[in-house]
Amino acid sequence: MVRGLVNLPHVAPPHPPPPTPSGECSLLDKTDFLHLDIELSAFRLALIQLQVSSIKSDNLTRACGLIREAATQGAKIVSLPECFNSPYGTKYFPEYAEKIPGESTQKLSEVAKECGIYLIGGSIPEEDAGKLYNTCAVFGPDGTLLVKYRKLHLFDIDVPGKITFQESKTLSPGDSFSTFDTPYCRVGLGICYDLRFAELAQIYAQRGCQLLVYPGAFNMTTGPAHWELLQRGRAVDNQVYVATASPARDDQASYVAWGHSTIVSPWGDVLAEAGTEETVLCSDIDLKKLAEIRQQIPIFSQKRSDLYAVEAKKP
Repeated sequence: MVRGLVNLPHVAPPHPPPPTPSGECSLLDKTDFLHLDIELSAFRLALIQLQVSSIKSDNLTRACGLIREAATQGAKIVSLPECFNSPYGTKYFPEYAEKIPGESTQKLSEVAKECGIYLIGGSIPEEDAGKLYNTCAVFGPDGTLLVKYRKLHLFDIDVPGKITFQESKTLSPGDSFSTFDTPYCRVGLGICYDLRFAELAQIYAQRGCQLLVYPGAFNMTTGPAHWELLQRGRAVDNQVYVATASPARDDQASYVAWGHSTIVSPWGDVLAEAGTEETVLCSDIDLKKLAEIRQQIPIFSQKRSDLYAVEAKKP
């Protein structure tokens, strides 16, 4: 079951803002949050809830096919799920790991250019200098690699009798934030477990992001308990749109993903939610609505910066 599927007319964007060399951007003045892109009405976002198999080539072929399908539906920003080219599990990461650029990211670059879209490449196991990372690569409409984000918070948990997982057995954490600009809005990136860390979302909001995208694979324990709750919390706390792209559920897999890819509004409304099957989930992102919410409830100008602050440490 897919709820809240939106099919509104496409709205042409204005000229894009000037890009920054690294994909990062400086902090904005508090008043800027009330005036960001008010002239825009909507752009379409699509999430690919992919059925991931053990055959990498099949995963890549199906992912590219679903990306093309999303583009035909008018999507201008498309996201794949976490670990879209590989089964999720510490034993799989070394086997499926690639360099970036590499086989998987080359396919993503080509299909992004073919479709003329911004493509958030979910994540893949990345090998670099003898270390493995859980990495998201983002490509522009011309196929250019815009940013690369490595998962900051590794999924090391132990819920007795339900689930134990330790990403740090094979993966190393990233050490930097990643945002990128589009003609529609600025986008901030996280991966799965990063969703639990409110500070990351706050920093992205401070940097002018209006959409946060988290490719993720919550499981059958944490999914029903916290998946939607965390997304709605991040959205309301920061007055941003939040989107999560999950793999489809495979009950025979060693790690069973919850599914339910979701798009949440800055008001905390669930605009669209997938079921458990492979699908393309679309919703239009209304930036006028975001600006109205920020004006009506001006939390950014009301923060007690004389008493507290959430700040990113300089490298």
